[in-house]
Parts: sequence; structure tokens; C-alpha cells
Amino acid sequence: MSVAPESHIDALIDARWVIPVDPPHQVLEHHSVAIHNGRIAAILPTPEALLRFSPKQHHQLKDHALIPGLINLHTHAAMNLLRGLSDDLPLMEWLNGHIWPAESRHVSADFVHDGTLLACAEMLRGGVTCFNDMYFFPEAAAEAALVAGMRATIGIITLEFPTAYAADAEDYLSKGLATRDRLRDEPLLSFSFAPHAPYTVSDKTFGQVVTYAEQLDLPVHIHLHETDEEIRQSIEQYGLRPLQRLQNLGLLGPNLIVVHAVHLTQDELTTLAAHGCHVAHCPTSNLKLASGIAPVVGMQQAGLNVGLGTDGAASNNRLDLFGEMRLAALLAKGTSMEANALPAFEALKMATLNGARALGLEHEIGSLTVGKAADITAVDLSSLETSPCYDVCSHLVYAAGREHVSHVWVNGELLLSERQLTRLDYAKLLAKAGHWRERISNHPQ
Repeated sequence: MSVAPESHIDALIDARWVIPVDPPHQVLEHHSVAIHNGRIAAILPTPEALLRFSPKQHHQLKDHALIPGLINLHTHAAMNLLRGLSDDLPLMEWLNGHIWPAESRHVSADFVHDGTLLACAEMLRGGVTCFNDMYFFPEAAAEAALVAGMRATIGIITLEFPTAYAADAEDYLSKGLATRDRLRDEPLLSFSFAPHAPYTVSDKTFGQVVTYAEQLDLPVHIHLHETDEEIRQSIEQYGLRPLQRLQNLGLLGPNLIVVHAVHLTQDELTTLAAHGCHVAHCPTSNLKLASGIAPVVGMQQAGLNVGLGTDGAASNNRLDLFGEMRLAALLAKGTSMEANALPAFEALKMATLNGARALGLEHEIGSLTVGKAADITAVDLSSLETSPCYDVCSHLVYAAGREHVSHVWVNGELLLSERQLTRLDYAKLLAKAGHWRERISNHPQ
């Protein structure tokens, strides 16, 4: 797995294990990853790498596993500033009675920038290198991601009702497209259309989204079949289940990412798979809001591509993909009564390559492959709670946690070194969080 770059390279990472994810199930022991100009230049045995390369930076991680940077396939990053504000409530009561009123009072470009920056820091410390976002003031979220050095897919959010960001659906689309036009050449950014949900978006607006998405070749990212109540209301209003409504409107296709997908029949799973759609599975948020448990085993059997998301910190309350990998695997086993359902490698793949495929970025990220961007996470498995290690993939999913992430690279840049953020100021981030806590606590709604 190597090419023939110059002997002088930007960085060389020696590791106890390298798990490329593609090819499947491969574990390379005592290998090194060479990085040059932001990309993976070679993956080869460490003794050979030491003879071949002269790196500017040399990282010797003798008890670590190198994996592709984790991909958070669904989040509302700025909602880090609302973490824990209104817990232990059903989804619609939580939204209508607490979250949407708080957002209407406090959300602004500054709120989104600061909240997204806080989320980026949390995600980087947990090994996440790319996130798929859906929130207001997307330009502020994009700017925060660039400050942090993270890779992000920025959602062009669309709703029918007014907010501080936009007056109506036309305004949301116009402002989102303008943001995309301004930032489309940023190498770490990509964009998606993000109509919030079937119950907040009209048929007319969905028609516009379909047209724009086809013209611009962008993904569409939408909450779907999250609760039984959502389905009941759709049948009452439209005479159709939400998925059928989206199918009739032409939204189903390889560019569609459906989020949650908790309440699906077998026929609906087959329909999604037949159209090449993707699912963002958010197990913790679904459990915390008592929405239910998504039929992930059925999704896999149908041939659906399933990635992992955290949802926002207001409904999780962590942006922790290690936790999501473990929970997804355990729920699959518990609901299917099959201990071999969703094995560890498949959970890791959901958090990496599957997410990249859903975003249309599999050519760039999602696996440690020569020529791809150097988005890499190092996990230290030397601690007492991860020793001894017999199966490194098993350990990553069932034993290790985000606290074991030691180093993170995005596009070849070291953004976390020995658990310390290199770009972001930890104390300043805490100060921002404190500022918003005081402001929101004094005026929660």
C-alpha cells in the first residue's frame, strides 16, 4: 500500500496497529503512515518506512491504533450551547416547549459560531474529523469549522416558518445557496440541502430542493420517521406515511441521507435500499428522546448504507462517536437476539467509510488509503482498562472511549497532539461556554 514519493515528507506516524477499514478486516501491525501535502503518501512496515523517509515530524505511537478520522453523519453543532437545557422530555414537547423557544430568543450568527467552535473542539478530542451539520446561520458554522481546521458538510437548512436567520423557505434556500457560492472553493467544506423534516417542509419547497440538488449534485439531509407521532400526523394531513410522500415528490435517490429512520416497515427498508439511499443512525438521541430503536439489522440485510451520527448535544448529550459505535453494536445484538449482529468492524466502518459514502466523499476520506486525504485518528490502547488487547477492532468499539484518543490529523494537519488542541484555545472556549450559559440561564425562553 504505497507509492513512491520523495524521501522528504511532512510527517511519518509509526503505530502498533493500522486499521485502513478498506480493505475490510485488515489490521496492519507495526506499520507507518507517511503524510505529504495533506495526503497519505504511503502505508508500509515501520522498519521500511524508517529507511525510506525523512519526515519533518515523526510520531512514534508504539501502543496506538491508527484509524480513519471518524465521521459524524448527523449533528446540529451549535446546539452544544443548549446541552442539558431541557432533558428527559418527549421529542415534540422538548422541541415545541423548550428548544424552539430558546432558539428563537438566542440564536444568532455569534451563537452559531461559538457553539459550533465548542462542538468542533469536543469532536476533535473524540477523534471526529468530519461532521455533517444542519442548523441556522450555516455560514457562521462553516467559518467556525474552518477556524478549527475540521472537515464539514454544511447543510442548507430549509423550513417554512420564520426564524432569526430567515423569513420563509425561499429565504432559507436563497441564503444557503449564497453561502455555498461564497465558500464552495474551501477544500475542507462541502454542502448539502437540509430540509428539516417532512412535518416542517411543504411539497412546493421539497420540489425546489429536488431541482437544486439535481442541478448542483449535492446530498439531501433530512430527519425522517423519527417518531410514531410524525407518521400519524403525516397520514392525517397527507394520507401518506412520510417516506411515501418523499418518494412521490422525487426525493429518494443515492444523494438522500435519512436521519433516525426509527419507524420503518420492511417494505420501506427495501424501498430505501432500492433507491440507493443512506441512513444516519443516531442511537443515543433516539433512546434519550424515547423515539425508539432503529432497525439497523434490517437495514443491513436490505443492503442500506448506514452511518453514525450523534444528533445535537441538546439531545444526546455528547458528540461521542465511540459511544455511538458501542451502543449501535449492542442495540443490534439485543434487538435481533443475535450476538454476531453488527460486529465490531462493521460498527467502525459505520463511523468511517459508510459516513463518507453517504456524503459522497468516499474518494477523499473514510479509509486509510494511499492518495486520500490524511484524516487520521490515533487511539492509545496502553492504559489499564484497555490491556491486554487481543483484538484491536473489538477494543476500539467495546473497550476504548473518546478519552483514549491521543492525536488527530485533518488533511495532514495535526489538530490534537497528546490530547491537547493545537489550533483552539481551551480556556477561551470555556469562557465562551460560560458567557452563553449566563445569558441563556437568565433568559431560557
